Amino acid sequence: MSKSRAAVAASAVALLAGLTAACGAGGSKGSSAAFDPATCQGGTLTVLNHRGQGNFDPAELYTSGGGKVPTLVFRTLTTRNHTTDGPDSAKVVPDLATDTGKPNQDATVWTYHLKPGLKFEDGTPIRSADVKYGVERSFAPELPGGPPYLRDWLIGGEAYQGPYKGGDLASIETPDDTTIVFKLRKPEGDFPFLATATQFAPVPKDKDTGTSYQKHPVSSGPYKVVSNDGGKTIVLDRNPNWSRSADDQRLACPDKVVVNSGLDQSVINQRLAAGTGDDAGAVTSDTNVNASVLARLNSDAALKSRVVTGFFGETQYLAFNPKVKPFDDVRVRQAVSYAIDRESVVNAVGGSSVAKPATTFLPDQPAFGYTPYDYFPAGQNGDPAKAKELLAQAGYPNGLTITLSHSTVTGDGSGPEVAAAVQEALGKAGITVKLDGTADDDYQTKYQKPATEPGLFLASWGADWPSGGPFLAPVFDGRQILADGGNYNSAQLDDPKVNAEIDAANRLTDSAQAAKAWGSLDAELGKQAYTVPLYHPVYKRLYGKDVKNTYVSQWNGLYDLSRISVK
Repeated sequence: MSKSRAAVAASAVALLAGLTAACGAGGSKGSSAAFDPATCQGGTLTVLNHRGQGNFDPAELYTSGGGKVPTLVFRTLTTRNHTTDGPDSAKVVPDLATDTGKPNQDATVWTYHLKPGLKFEDGTPIRSADVKYGVERSFAPELPGGPPYLRDWLIGGEAYQGPYKGGDLASIETPDDTTIVFKLRKPEGDFPFLATATQFAPVPKDKDTGTSYQKHPVSSGPYKVVSNDGGKTIVLDRNPNWSRSADDQRLACPDKVVVNSGLDQSVINQRLAAGTGDDAGAVTSDTNVNASVLARLNSDAALKSRVVTGFFGETQYLAFNPKVKPFDDVRVRQAVSYAIDRESVVNAVGGSSVAKPATTFLPDQPAFGYTPYDYFPAGQNGDPAKAKELLAQAGYPNGLTITLSHSTVTGDGSGPEVAAAVQEALGKAGITVKLDGTADDDYQTKYQKPATEPGLFLASWGADWPSGGPFLAPVFDGRQILADGGNYNSAQLDDPKVNAEIDAANRLTDSAQAAKAWGSLDAELGKQAYTVPLYHPVYKRLYGKDVKNTYVSQWNGLYDLSRISVK
Protein backbone atom coordinates (compact mmCIF):
# COMPACT_ATOMS: atom_id res chain seq x y z
CA MET A 1 0.00 0.00 0.00
CA SER A 2 2.91 2.30 0.59
CA LYS A 3 4.51 4.17 -2.26
CA SER A 4 7.54 6.42 -2.43
CA ARG A 5 6.75 10.06 -2.04
CA ALA A 6 8.44 13.25 -3.14
CA ALA A 7 9.80 15.49 -0.43
CA VAL A 8 7.06 17.32 1.43
CA ALA A 9 8.87 20.58 0.92
CA ALA A 10 8.74 20.37 -2.90
CA SER A 11 8.08 23.78 -4.35
CA ALA A 12 4.76 24.81 -5.89
CA VAL A 13 6.50 25.24 -9.23
CA ALA A 14 7.68 21.63 -9.20
CA LEU A 15 4.21 20.46 -8.23
CA LEU A 16 2.58 22.32 -11.09
CA ALA A 17 5.16 21.07 -13.56
CA GLY A 18 4.60 17.48 -12.43
CA LEU A 19 0.85 17.81 -12.83
CA THR A 20 1.28 19.24 -16.31
CA ALA A 21 3.15 16.14 -17.38
CA ALA A 22 0.95 13.67 -15.55
CA CYS A 23 -2.37 15.04 -16.77
CA GLY A 24 -1.67 15.67 -20.43
CA ALA A 25 -3.55 12.53 -21.49
CA GLY A 26 -6.78 13.62 -19.84
CA GLY A 27 -8.25 15.08 -23.03
CA SER A 28 -9.29 11.67 -24.35
CA LYS A 29 -11.88 11.51 -21.55
CA GLY A 30 -13.35 14.91 -22.27
CA SER A 31 -11.17 16.75 -19.79
CA SER A 32 -8.83 19.61 -20.55
CA ALA A 33 -5.99 18.77 -22.90
CA ALA A 34 -3.26 19.87 -20.50
CA PHE A 35 -2.87 21.49 -17.11
CA ASP A 36 -2.47 25.23 -17.45
CA PRO A 37 -0.65 26.79 -14.45
CA ALA A 38 -1.68 30.26 -15.66
CA THR A 39 -5.32 29.54 -14.79
CA CYS A 40 -4.56 28.16 -11.33
CA GLN A 41 -4.90 31.37 -9.33
CA GLY A 42 -8.01 33.40 -8.64
CA GLY A 43 -11.66 33.44 -9.57
CA THR A 44 -14.72 31.86 -7.99
CA LEU A 45 -15.66 28.24 -8.54
CA THR A 46 -19.40 27.57 -8.25
CA VAL A 47 -20.65 24.05 -7.45
CA LEU A 48 -24.27 23.31 -8.44
CA ASN A 49 -25.61 20.22 -6.69
CA HIS A 50 -28.90 18.39 -6.42
CA ARG A 51 -28.34 16.80 -3.02
CA GLY A 52 -27.74 18.96 0.01
CA GLN A 53 -24.31 18.88 1.58
CA GLY A 54 -25.94 17.99 4.91
CA ASN A 55 -24.27 18.79 8.20
CA PHE A 56 -20.79 19.97 7.25
CA ASP A 57 -19.19 18.22 10.22
CA PRO A 58 -16.39 15.74 9.48
CA ALA A 59 -17.95 13.27 11.93
CA GLU A 60 -21.25 13.25 10.05
CA LEU A 61 -20.07 13.29 6.44
CA TYR A 62 -20.09 10.00 4.55
CA THR A 63 -17.26 10.55 2.12
CA SER A 64 -13.76 9.25 1.51
CA GLY A 65 -10.79 9.73 -0.74
CA GLY A 66 -11.27 13.36 -1.55
CA GLY A 67 -12.25 15.18 -4.71
CA LYS A 68 -15.59 16.44 -3.38
CA VAL A 69 -16.33 19.61 -1.40
CA PRO A 70 -15.17 18.24 2.02
CA THR A 71 -11.64 17.63 0.71
CA LEU A 72 -11.28 21.38 0.25
CA VAL A 73 -11.69 21.94 4.00
CA PHE A 74 -10.64 18.71 5.71
CA ARG A 75 -7.34 16.90 5.36
CA THR A 76 -7.14 13.33 6.62
CA LEU A 77 -4.39 10.86 7.50
CA THR A 78 -4.45 9.50 3.96
CA THR A 79 -6.23 10.48 0.75
CA ARG A 80 -6.62 9.23 -2.76
CA ASN A 81 -3.92 10.16 -5.27
CA HIS A 82 -4.96 13.59 -6.57
CA THR A 83 -1.97 14.04 -8.86
CA THR A 84 -3.15 11.90 -11.78
CA ASP A 85 -6.32 10.90 -13.60
CA GLY A 86 -5.01 7.46 -14.63
CA PRO A 87 -5.19 4.11 -12.79
CA ASP A 88 -2.93 5.50 -10.05
CA SER A 89 -5.73 7.89 -9.07
CA ALA A 90 -7.45 4.89 -7.46
CA LYS A 91 -4.53 4.42 -5.05
CA VAL A 92 -4.32 5.66 -1.49
CA VAL A 93 -1.46 8.06 -0.62
CA PRO A 94 -0.37 10.01 2.50
CA ASP A 95 -2.10 13.28 3.37
CA LEU A 96 -1.51 14.48 6.95
CA ALA A 97 0.59 11.37 7.57
CA THR A 98 4.10 10.67 6.33
CA ASP A 99 3.01 7.36 4.75
CA THR A 100 -0.11 5.23 4.30
CA GLY A 101 0.40 3.54 7.67
CA LYS A 102 2.63 0.88 9.17
CA PRO A 103 0.81 -2.35 10.09
CA ASN A 104 1.95 -4.98 12.52
CA GLN A 105 2.37 -8.53 11.22
CA ASP A 106 -1.34 -9.41 11.13
CA ALA A 107 -2.70 -5.92 10.29
CA THR A 108 -4.44 -5.48 13.64
CA VAL A 109 -2.32 -2.47 14.69
CA TRP A 110 -1.74 0.53 12.40
CA THR A 111 0.70 3.33 13.24
CA TYR A 112 0.86 6.78 11.65
CA HIS A 113 3.23 9.73 12.02
CA LEU A 114 2.18 13.28 11.14
CA LYS A 115 4.12 15.46 8.73
CA PRO A 116 5.88 18.52 10.19
CA GLY A 117 4.48 22.03 9.88
CA LEU A 118 0.78 21.15 9.76
CA LYS A 119 -1.56 23.94 10.94
CA PHE A 120 -5.23 24.67 11.47
CA GLU A 121 -6.79 27.78 9.93
CA ASP A 122 -6.00 29.80 13.08
CA GLY A 123 -2.30 28.91 12.87
CA THR A 124 -2.23 26.43 15.77
CA PRO A 125 -0.33 23.19 15.09
CA ILE A 126 -2.18 19.99 14.23
CA ARG A 127 -1.34 17.25 16.74
CA SER A 128 -2.05 13.54 16.88
CA ALA A 129 -4.46 14.21 19.76
CA ASP A 130 -6.57 16.32 17.37
CA VAL A 131 -6.85 13.38 14.94
CA LYS A 132 -7.74 11.03 17.81
CA TYR A 133 -10.42 13.42 19.04
CA GLY A 134 -11.82 13.78 15.50
CA VAL A 135 -12.19 10.01 15.22
CA GLU A 136 -13.72 9.73 18.69
CA ARG A 137 -16.37 12.36 17.86
CA SER A 138 -17.62 10.17 15.01
CA PHE A 139 -18.89 7.66 17.61
CA ALA A 140 -21.12 10.21 19.34
CA PRO A 141 -24.84 9.46 18.83
CA GLU A 142 -25.37 13.21 18.57
CA LEU A 143 -23.28 13.19 15.34
CA PRO A 144 -24.70 10.39 13.17
CA GLY A 145 -24.13 9.70 9.49
CA GLY A 146 -20.51 8.65 9.04
CA PRO A 147 -19.38 5.23 7.76
CA PRO A 148 -19.81 2.30 10.18
CA TYR A 149 -16.37 0.69 9.83
CA LEU A 150 -14.68 2.29 12.84
CA ARG A 151 -17.32 0.95 15.23
CA ASP A 152 -16.80 -2.52 13.82
CA TRP A 153 -12.99 -2.44 13.51
CA LEU A 154 -11.63 -0.65 16.60
CA ILE A 155 -11.32 -2.55 19.86
CA GLY A 156 -14.13 -1.35 22.10
CA GLY A 157 -15.75 0.53 19.24
CA GLU A 158 -19.01 -1.41 19.37
CA ALA A 159 -19.86 -0.01 22.83
CA TYR A 160 -18.14 3.39 22.68
CA GLN A 161 -20.44 6.45 22.82
CA GLY A 162 -18.01 9.17 21.84
CA PRO A 163 -16.05 11.69 23.93
CA TYR A 164 -19.10 13.57 25.26
CA LYS A 165 -20.44 10.55 27.16
CA GLY A 166 -17.80 7.86 26.88
CA GLY A 167 -14.57 9.70 27.56
CA ASP A 168 -11.43 8.35 25.92
CA LEU A 169 -11.30 5.41 23.47
CA ALA A 170 -8.34 3.33 24.64
CA SER A 171 -7.79 1.58 21.29
CA ILE A 172 -6.50 4.87 19.82
CA GLU A 173 -3.17 5.85 21.35
CA THR A 174 -1.13 9.05 20.94
CA PRO A 175 2.28 8.45 22.55
CA ASP A 176 3.48 11.86 21.33
CA ASP A 177 2.22 14.85 19.34
CA THR A 178 3.07 13.32 15.96
CA THR A 179 2.23 9.62 16.48
CA ILE A 180 -1.17 7.92 16.48
CA VAL A 181 -1.80 4.17 16.86
CA PHE A 182 -5.02 2.31 16.06
CA LYS A 183 -5.66 -1.12 17.61
CA LEU A 184 -8.18 -3.28 15.77
CA ARG A 185 -10.12 -6.31 16.92
CA LYS A 186 -9.47 -8.12 13.60
CA PRO A 187 -7.05 -7.85 10.66
CA GLU A 188 -7.93 -5.08 8.20
CA GLY A 189 -5.56 -4.59 5.30
CA ASP A 190 -7.80 -1.82 3.94
CA PHE A 191 -7.25 0.47 6.93
CA PRO A 192 -5.27 3.03 4.84
CA PHE A 193 -8.36 3.37 2.61
CA LEU A 194 -10.60 3.96 5.61
CA ALA A 195 -8.15 6.61 6.87
CA THR A 196 -9.19 8.75 3.87
CA ALA A 197 -12.65 9.26 5.45
CA THR A 198 -13.47 12.67 6.91
CA GLN A 199 -13.75 11.06 10.37
CA PHE A 200 -9.92 11.12 10.33
CA ALA A 201 -9.84 14.91 9.94
CA PRO A 202 -8.29 16.62 13.01
CA VAL A 203 -10.64 18.51 15.34
CA PRO A 204 -9.23 20.76 18.11
CA LYS A 205 -11.06 19.79 21.31
CA ASP A 206 -11.20 23.37 22.61
CA LYS A 207 -12.98 24.50 19.43
CA ASP A 208 -15.57 21.72 19.40
CA THR A 209 -19.11 23.09 19.70
CA GLY A 210 -20.90 19.74 19.39
CA THR A 211 -23.83 19.72 16.97
CA SER A 212 -23.10 23.36 16.06
CA TYR A 213 -19.56 22.57 14.92
CA GLN A 214 -20.74 22.09 11.33
CA LYS A 215 -21.49 25.82 11.09
CA HIS A 216 -17.78 26.62 11.34
CA PRO A 217 -15.58 23.53 11.40
CA VAL A 218 -11.92 24.37 11.86
CA SER A 219 -10.13 23.91 8.54
CA SER A 220 -7.02 21.82 7.99
CA GLY A 221 -7.28 22.14 4.19
CA PRO A 222 -6.87 24.92 1.62
CA TYR A 223 -10.24 26.57 2.28
CA LYS A 224 -12.18 27.62 5.39
CA VAL A 225 -15.94 27.92 5.86
CA VAL A 226 -17.11 31.54 5.76
CA SER A 227 -20.84 30.84 5.86
CA ASN A 228 -23.15 27.82 5.84
CA ASP A 229 -26.95 28.08 5.88
CA GLY A 230 -27.57 24.43 6.67
CA GLY A 231 -25.99 23.07 3.51
CA LYS A 232 -28.10 24.98 0.97
CA THR A 233 -25.31 27.49 0.33
CA ILE A 234 -21.77 27.08 1.63
CA VAL A 235 -19.15 29.75 0.96
CA LEU A 236 -15.45 28.89 1.24
CA ASP A 237 -12.49 31.30 1.27
CA ARG A 238 -8.78 30.57 1.34
CA ASN A 239 -7.22 29.26 4.53
CA PRO A 240 -4.21 31.60 5.10
CA ASN A 241 -2.35 28.92 7.08
CA TRP A 242 -2.43 26.32 4.30
CA SER A 243 0.29 26.09 1.65
CA ARG A 244 1.09 23.83 -1.27
CA SER A 245 4.53 23.23 0.22
CA ALA A 246 2.80 21.36 3.08
CA ASP A 247 0.15 19.71 0.90
CA ASP A 248 1.30 18.03 -2.29
CA GLN A 249 -2.18 16.72 -3.18
CA ARG A 250 -4.35 19.84 -3.56
CA LEU A 251 -3.83 22.76 -5.92
CA ALA A 252 -6.65 24.99 -4.59
CA CYS A 253 -6.70 27.27 -7.62
CA PRO A 254 -9.83 29.47 -7.12
CA ASP A 255 -9.87 32.22 -4.50
CA LYS A 256 -13.42 31.32 -3.46
CA VAL A 257 -15.75 28.31 -3.74
CA VAL A 258 -19.54 28.70 -3.53
CA VAL A 259 -21.63 25.52 -3.17
CA ASN A 260 -25.35 25.77 -4.04
CA SER A 261 -27.40 22.65 -3.24
CA GLY A 262 -31.02 21.52 -3.45
CA LEU A 263 -31.31 22.36 -7.17
CA ASP A 264 -33.41 20.42 -9.65
CA GLN A 265 -31.18 18.24 -11.83
CA SER A 266 -32.67 19.53 -15.08
CA VAL A 267 -32.04 23.10 -13.91
CA ILE A 268 -28.40 22.22 -13.17
CA ASN A 269 -27.95 20.88 -16.70
CA GLN A 270 -29.66 23.91 -18.22
CA ARG A 271 -27.47 26.35 -16.29
CA LEU A 272 -24.23 24.49 -17.06
CA ALA A 273 -25.11 24.14 -20.75
CA ALA A 274 -25.87 27.86 -21.04
CA GLY A 275 -22.74 28.75 -19.08
CA THR A 276 -23.58 32.41 -18.58
CA GLY A 277 -22.63 34.72 -15.70
CA ASP A 278 -21.38 32.88 -12.61
CA ASP A 279 -22.37 29.58 -14.25
CA ALA A 280 -19.47 29.95 -16.70
CA GLY A 281 -17.27 29.01 -13.73
CA ALA A 282 -19.54 26.25 -12.43
CA VAL A 283 -19.42 22.46 -12.09
CA THR A 284 -21.60 19.79 -10.47
CA SER A 285 -20.54 17.03 -8.11
CA ASP A 286 -23.67 14.89 -8.30
CA THR A 287 -25.71 15.42 -11.47
CA ASN A 288 -25.32 13.42 -14.69
CA VAL A 289 -26.15 14.97 -18.04
CA ASN A 290 -29.79 14.34 -18.91
CA ALA A 291 -31.42 13.16 -22.13
CA SER A 292 -31.77 16.68 -23.56
CA VAL A 293 -28.03 17.31 -23.20
CA LEU A 294 -27.11 13.86 -24.57
CA ALA A 295 -29.25 14.54 -27.65
CA ARG A 296 -27.28 17.72 -28.38
CA LEU A 297 -23.75 16.37 -28.05
CA ASN A 298 -23.28 15.02 -31.58
CA SER A 299 -24.38 18.29 -33.18
CA ASP A 300 -22.82 20.74 -30.71
CA ALA A 301 -19.05 20.31 -30.61
CA ALA A 302 -18.56 23.15 -28.12
CA LEU A 303 -20.99 21.57 -25.66
CA LYS A 304 -19.48 18.12 -26.18
CA SER A 305 -16.05 19.48 -25.28
CA ARG A 306 -17.43 20.45 -21.86
CA VAL A 307 -18.52 16.95 -20.85
CA VAL A 308 -16.28 14.70 -18.76
CA THR A 309 -16.72 10.94 -18.52
CA GLY A 310 -15.93 8.92 -15.42
CA PHE A 311 -16.51 5.47 -13.97
CA PHE A 312 -17.50 4.85 -10.37
CA GLY A 313 -17.21 1.47 -8.64
CA GLU A 314 -20.93 0.73 -8.60
CA THR A 315 -23.18 -2.09 -9.78
CA GLN A 316 -26.93 -2.00 -10.37
CA TYR A 317 -28.41 -5.45 -9.91
CA LEU A 318 -31.39 -7.69 -9.26
CA ALA A 319 -31.25 -9.05 -5.71
CA PHE A 320 -32.74 -12.37 -4.66
CA ASN A 321 -33.94 -13.31 -1.19
CA PRO A 322 -33.49 -17.11 -1.15
CA LYS A 323 -35.61 -17.26 2.00
CA VAL A 324 -38.63 -16.51 -0.20
CA LYS A 325 -39.96 -19.15 -2.64
CA PRO A 326 -39.34 -19.82 -5.48
CA PHE A 327 -35.95 -18.11 -5.15
CA ASP A 328 -34.73 -20.76 -2.70
CA ASP A 329 -34.18 -22.91 -5.82
CA VAL A 330 -30.91 -21.95 -7.55
CA ARG A 331 -32.39 -23.07 -10.88
CA VAL A 332 -35.05 -20.36 -10.66
CA ARG A 333 -32.37 -17.76 -9.91
CA GLN A 334 -30.35 -19.06 -12.84
CA ALA A 335 -33.42 -18.91 -15.11
CA VAL A 336 -33.92 -15.23 -14.27
CA SER A 337 -30.20 -14.67 -14.95
CA TYR A 338 -30.51 -16.22 -18.41
CA ALA A 339 -33.74 -14.36 -19.23
CA ILE A 340 -32.50 -10.85 -18.49
CA ASP A 341 -32.20 -8.48 -21.44
CA ARG A 342 -29.33 -6.15 -20.51
CA GLU A 343 -29.64 -4.10 -23.67
CA SER A 344 -33.19 -3.10 -22.78
CA VAL A 345 -32.11 -2.26 -19.21
CA VAL A 346 -29.23 -0.10 -20.48
CA ASN A 347 -31.56 1.65 -22.93
CA ALA A 348 -34.06 2.26 -20.14
CA VAL A 349 -31.51 4.32 -18.19
CA GLY A 350 -30.28 6.35 -21.17
CA GLY A 351 -28.19 4.03 -23.34
CA SER A 352 -24.60 2.86 -23.55
CA SER A 353 -23.20 6.34 -23.00
CA VAL A 354 -24.34 6.25 -19.35
CA ALA A 355 -24.34 2.53 -18.56
CA LYS A 356 -22.15 -0.52 -19.28
CA PRO A 357 -23.75 -4.01 -19.24
CA ALA A 358 -22.49 -6.08 -16.27
CA THR A 359 -22.14 -9.81 -15.71
CA THR A 360 -19.92 -9.58 -12.62
CA PHE A 361 -20.84 -8.16 -9.23
CA LEU A 362 -17.47 -6.43 -8.81
CA PRO A 363 -17.06 -3.35 -11.04
CA ASP A 364 -14.90 -3.80 -14.12
CA GLN A 365 -11.90 -1.90 -12.75
CA PRO A 366 -8.57 -3.49 -11.71
CA ALA A 367 -8.51 -1.82 -8.27
CA PHE A 368 -11.50 -3.90 -7.19
CA GLY A 369 -9.98 -7.19 -8.34
CA TYR A 370 -12.25 -7.45 -11.37
CA THR A 371 -12.25 -11.02 -12.73
CA PRO A 372 -14.37 -11.51 -15.87
CA TYR A 373 -17.03 -14.22 -15.77
CA ASP A 374 -20.45 -14.89 -17.28
CA TYR A 375 -21.90 -18.13 -15.93
CA PHE A 376 -25.36 -17.52 -17.43
CA PRO A 377 -24.60 -16.08 -20.88
CA ALA A 378 -27.67 -14.27 -22.10
CA GLY A 379 -26.11 -12.20 -24.83
CA GLN A 380 -27.44 -8.69 -25.25
CA ASN A 381 -31.11 -9.65 -25.27
CA GLY A 382 -31.44 -12.68 -23.01
CA ASP A 383 -31.82 -16.42 -23.62
CA PRO A 384 -35.51 -17.24 -22.99
CA ALA A 385 -35.12 -20.84 -24.22
CA LYS A 386 -32.42 -21.64 -21.66
CA ALA A 387 -34.48 -19.94 -18.96
CA LYS A 388 -37.55 -22.06 -19.80
CA GLU A 389 -35.40 -25.22 -19.70
CA LEU A 390 -34.21 -24.43 -16.17
CA LEU A 391 -37.73 -23.52 -15.01
CA ALA A 392 -38.96 -26.91 -16.23
CA GLN A 393 -36.18 -28.63 -14.27
CA ALA A 394 -37.27 -26.66 -11.19
CA GLY A 395 -40.87 -27.88 -11.58
CA TYR A 396 -42.34 -24.96 -13.51
CA PRO A 397 -42.83 -26.29 -17.08
CA ASN A 398 -45.63 -23.77 -17.68
CA GLY A 399 -43.76 -20.81 -16.23
CA LEU A 400 -44.45 -18.98 -12.96
CA THR A 401 -45.59 -15.68 -11.52
CA ILE A 402 -43.30 -13.56 -9.32
CA THR A 403 -43.23 -10.04 -7.86
CA LEU A 404 -40.48 -7.50 -8.51
CA SER A 405 -40.12 -4.69 -5.96
CA HIS A 406 -38.67 -1.36 -7.07
CA SER A 407 -38.42 2.31 -6.18
CA THR A 408 -40.90 4.78 -7.65
CA VAL A 409 -38.09 7.27 -8.36
CA THR A 410 -37.07 7.42 -12.01
CA GLY A 411 -33.44 7.81 -13.01
CA ASP A 412 -31.81 6.10 -10.02
CA GLY A 413 -31.41 2.62 -11.56
CA SER A 414 -33.94 1.02 -9.22
CA GLY A 415 -36.99 2.79 -10.60
CA PRO A 416 -39.99 1.93 -12.78
CA GLU A 417 -38.21 2.23 -16.12
CA VAL A 418 -35.72 -0.52 -15.20
CA ALA A 419 -38.46 -2.61 -13.58
CA ALA A 420 -40.51 -2.46 -16.80
CA ALA A 421 -37.51 -3.60 -18.88
CA VAL A 422 -36.96 -6.57 -16.56
CA GLN A 423 -40.68 -7.40 -16.63
CA GLU A 424 -40.74 -7.52 -20.42
CA ALA A 425 -37.59 -9.66 -20.70
CA LEU A 426 -38.73 -12.23 -18.13
CA GLY A 427 -42.15 -12.41 -19.79
CA LYS A 428 -40.50 -13.87 -22.92
CA ALA A 429 -39.26 -16.76 -20.75
CA GLY A 430 -42.72 -17.51 -19.35
CA ILE A 431 -42.16 -15.58 -16.11
CA THR A 432 -45.04 -13.25 -15.34
CA VAL A 433 -43.74 -10.32 -13.30
CA LYS A 434 -45.98 -8.22 -11.08
CA LEU A 435 -44.45 -4.83 -10.26
CA ASP A 436 -44.49 -3.48 -6.72
CA GLY A 437 -43.38 0.16 -6.55
CA THR A 438 -42.57 1.84 -3.25
CA ALA A 439 -41.53 5.43 -2.47
CA ASP A 440 -37.75 5.70 -2.20
CA ASP A 441 -37.23 6.09 1.57
CA ASP A 442 -39.84 3.44 2.39
CA TYR A 443 -38.37 1.20 -0.32
CA GLN A 444 -34.93 1.21 1.26
CA THR A 445 -36.39 0.56 4.71
CA LYS A 446 -38.36 -2.34 3.27
CA TYR A 447 -35.52 -4.20 1.57
CA GLN A 448 -32.89 -3.45 4.24
CA LYS A 449 -34.80 -5.36 6.94
CA PRO A 450 -34.75 -9.17 6.63
CA ALA A 451 -38.29 -9.52 8.00
CA THR A 452 -39.74 -7.33 5.23
CA GLU A 453 -37.20 -8.02 2.46
CA PRO A 454 -38.95 -8.93 -0.83
CA GLY A 455 -38.09 -12.06 -2.78
CA LEU A 456 -36.83 -10.09 -5.79
CA PHE A 457 -35.94 -6.41 -5.94
CA LEU A 458 -33.79 -3.83 -7.70
CA ALA A 459 -30.72 -2.63 -5.82
CA SER A 460 -27.32 -1.05 -6.25
CA TRP A 461 -24.02 -1.10 -4.40
CA GLY A 462 -21.20 1.40 -4.61
CA ALA A 463 -17.81 1.09 -2.95
CA ASP A 464 -16.68 3.44 -0.19
CA TRP A 465 -13.19 3.10 -1.65
CA PRO A 466 -11.77 1.23 -4.68
CA SER A 467 -11.22 -2.20 -3.18
CA GLY A 468 -13.16 -5.45 -3.22
CA GLY A 469 -13.52 -5.42 0.57
CA PRO A 470 -16.15 -2.70 1.00
CA PHE A 471 -17.91 -4.08 -2.07
CA LEU A 472 -18.27 -7.77 -1.20
CA ALA A 473 -18.21 -7.91 2.61
CA PRO A 474 -21.37 -5.86 3.34
CA VAL A 475 -23.34 -7.89 0.76
CA PHE A 476 -22.07 -11.43 1.43
CA ASP A 477 -20.52 -11.58 4.93
CA GLY A 478 -22.93 -13.45 7.21
CA ARG A 479 -21.67 -11.58 10.26
CA GLN A 480 -22.94 -8.33 8.75
CA ILE A 481 -26.59 -9.42 8.58
CA LEU A 482 -28.57 -6.82 10.52
CA ALA A 483 -31.98 -8.02 11.67
CA ASP A 484 -33.29 -4.61 12.75
CA GLY A 485 -32.59 -2.73 9.52
CA GLY A 486 -29.72 -1.37 7.46
CA ASN A 487 -28.99 -4.87 6.12
CA TYR A 488 -27.37 -5.20 2.68
CA ASN A 489 -26.80 -8.96 2.69
CA SER A 490 -29.93 -9.57 0.62
CA ALA A 491 -29.24 -13.31 0.27
CA GLN A 492 -28.90 -13.45 4.07
CA LEU A 493 -25.89 -15.62 3.29
CA ASP A 494 -23.93 -16.88 6.31
CA ASP A 495 -21.48 -19.36 4.81
CA PRO A 496 -18.47 -20.12 7.06
CA LYS A 497 -16.30 -20.69 3.97
CA VAL A 498 -17.22 -17.31 2.48
CA ASN A 499 -16.71 -15.59 5.84
CA ALA A 500 -13.27 -17.19 6.14
CA GLU A 501 -12.28 -16.05 2.64
CA ILE A 502 -13.35 -12.50 3.52
CA ASP A 503 -11.18 -12.63 6.64
CA ALA A 504 -8.22 -13.96 4.63
CA ALA A 505 -8.53 -11.17 2.07
CA ASN A 506 -8.84 -8.56 4.83
CA ARG A 507 -5.47 -9.65 6.25
CA LEU A 508 -3.66 -8.71 3.04
CA THR A 509 -1.89 -5.34 3.10
CA ASP A 510 -0.54 -5.66 -0.43
CA SER A 511 -3.18 -4.11 -2.71
CA ALA A 512 -2.40 -6.36 -5.70
CA GLN A 513 -2.68 -9.54 -3.63
CA ALA A 514 -5.88 -8.30 -2.00
CA ALA A 515 -7.42 -7.46 -5.39
CA LYS A 516 -6.68 -10.99 -6.62
CA ALA A 517 -8.32 -12.50 -3.54
CA TRP A 518 -11.47 -10.37 -3.87
CA GLY A 519 -11.75 -11.17 -7.58
CA SER A 520 -11.52 -14.89 -6.86
CA LEU A 521 -14.24 -14.64 -4.21
CA ASP A 522 -16.53 -12.71 -6.55
CA ALA A 523 -16.12 -15.40 -9.21
CA GLU A 524 -17.04 -18.10 -6.68
CA LEU A 525 -20.10 -16.25 -5.43
CA GLY A 526 -21.29 -15.57 -8.97
CA LYS A 527 -21.95 -19.27 -9.56
CA GLN A 528 -24.71 -19.23 -6.93
CA ALA A 529 -26.71 -16.49 -8.69
CA TYR A 530 -27.50 -14.57 -5.52
CA THR A 531 -27.70 -11.46 -7.71
CA VAL A 532 -28.13 -10.65 -11.38
CA PRO A 533 -25.70 -7.84 -12.26
CA LEU A 534 -27.35 -5.47 -14.73
CA TYR A 535 -24.97 -2.59 -15.45
CA HIS A 536 -22.18 -0.38 -14.17
CA PRO A 537 -23.05 3.35 -14.30
CA VAL A 538 -21.03 5.78 -16.42
CA TYR A 539 -20.80 9.39 -15.24
CA LYS A 540 -21.11 12.17 -17.81
CA ARG A 541 -21.08 15.64 -16.32
CA LEU A 542 -21.05 19.15 -17.71
CA TYR A 543 -18.87 22.02 -16.60
CA GLY A 544 -18.95 25.75 -17.34
CA LYS A 545 -17.16 27.51 -20.18
CA ASP A 546 -14.52 29.07 -17.93
CA VAL A 547 -13.65 25.92 -15.97
CA LYS A 548 -10.26 24.34 -16.65
CA ASN A 549 -8.40 21.16 -15.64
CA THR A 550 -11.44 18.95 -15.11
CA TYR A 551 -9.56 15.72 -14.53
CA VAL A 552 -11.52 12.59 -13.62
CA SER A 553 -10.47 10.32 -10.77
CA GLN A 554 -10.78 6.56 -11.02
CA TRP A 555 -11.39 6.53 -7.26
CA ASN A 556 -14.95 7.80 -7.58
CA GLY A 557 -15.44 8.67 -11.26
CA LEU A 558 -15.73 12.40 -10.53
CA TYR A 559 -13.63 15.38 -11.41
CA ASP A 560 -11.49 16.57 -8.54
CA LEU A 561 -12.54 19.93 -7.09
CA SER A 562 -9.15 20.36 -5.45
CA ARG A 563 -7.50 20.60 -8.89
CA ILE A 564 -10.06 22.53 -10.93
CA SER A 565 -9.29 26.12 -11.90
CA VAL A 566 -11.36 28.96 -13.30
CA LYS A 567 -10.20 31.07 -16.25
